[in-house]
Amino acid sequence: MTTTTTAAAGSTGDTGPYALSHLDALESEAVHIFREVAGEFERPVILFSGGKDSIVMLHLALKAFAPAPVPFSLLHVDTGHNFPEVIDHRDRVAAEHRLRLHVAAVQDYIDRGELRERPDGLRNPLQTVPLLDGIGKGRFDAVFGGGRRDEEKARAKERVFSLRDEFGGWDPRRQRPELWQLYNGRHSPGEHVRVFPLSNWTELDVWQYIGREKIELPAIYYAHEREVFSRNGMWLSPGGWGGPKDGESLQTRTVRYRTVGDMSCTGAVDSDAATIEAVIAEIAASRLTERGATRADDKMSEAAMEDRKREGYF
Repeated sequence: MTTTTTAAAGSTGDTGPYALSHLDALESEAVHIFREVAGEFERPVILFSGGKDSIVMLHLALKAFAPAPVPFSLLHVDTGHNFPEVIDHRDRVAAEHRLRLHVAAVQDYIDRGELRERPDGLRNPLQTVPLLDGIGKGRFDAVFGGGRRDEEKARAKERVFSLRDEFGGWDPRRQRPELWQLYNGRHSPGEHVRVFPLSNWTELDVWQYIGREKIELPAIYYAHEREVFSRNGMWLSPGGWGGPKDGESLQTRTVRYRTVGDMSCTGAVDSDAATIEAVIAEIAASRLTERGATRADDKMSEAAMEDRKREGYF
């Protein structure tokens, strides 16, 4: 009698009829996380910007609870300098799935004098106060984010369940072990937990999953002709946020965006990848992370993201 042993799902060298593929294992883990949060917390919310990671995260949430509706609402901190194509996609997806969308607008805080414009024009660093206010007003005790550990040094330190104090601050010394996919959502009054279902995904995983599931994205993720100008080694799009300045000339180039955020700090990359297959091939050959290559706000200092996380940012 011959006995066949099947490797654990998702492990290297999986074989046999019951082994999950790499993407199936990641999907299964994320679905488990969504269901775990639904069982442990009273008022979870999904951060949803209309970018690729939040779109994949919502797709996974829809799978986790189908055929029932997603039992969470959506929250977006809008800098006012977001790409119009992405905002249109955000609103269309929320309406399609009949999800309540909470929008915390940075511009409202500036108009009330609670925040001041930065001299460099960047608004991403201004998101923390509206984010924490949005969490507090909604009484959300768990907040899903699309952060991945491969994006940036500080995010590589995150647990799947990331405990935040009553001020939204992150302290790596207070994070809990997560052995055997056991997640501890215990928190004191006033605290909350940030949850990262895509923690173990890479940018390549995300794109391969988008291709497999045929998930629609804003068109700016694919190669297209666009007017851009060069600043600090990045191709930026012109707009009311403050670009281009004197001496910065517009050019029409074929570009695409690997990540989307505030237009003042999110750069495009030269690319002819106009299909999912071409994007996957391009990413597989890249040696730079998406944030390292195209996000000016992460280049302000070696500890820029970690400093912001300690203040309450994602």
